[in-house]
Amino acid sequence: MSFFLLQSSPAANPLLQFLPIIVIFGIFYFLLFMPMQRQKKQQAKMLAELKAGDHVLTNGGVVGSIVALNDDDTIIIRVKPDGVKLQMARGAVSSLLNLEKKS
Repeated sequence: MSFFLLQSSPAANPLLQFLPIIVIFGIFYFLLFMPMQRQKKQQAKMLAELKAGDHVLTNGGVVGSIVALNDDDTIIIRVKPDGVKLQMARGAVSSLLNLEKKS
């Protein structure tokens, strides 16, 4: 009677098993999270640099020009055509508009 010794394959390195998952997280970080962080920083910088006279677009789609900036993080904007003044949170501004006057 001859006995055959069954040799088991060597144990795989645990790091190699998790390598694909680590690579996927790295790809997600560089393709999704970094651009979102960069965009948040740009938005925060834009909100910090608002000044009276800037033309802005709000999250609600209201277009107007800033009349005043209050200390409690609110702004007052004037909307056309009647010049109605609206008070809203500074964070409600989604973007600055570059309105060039046409002659």
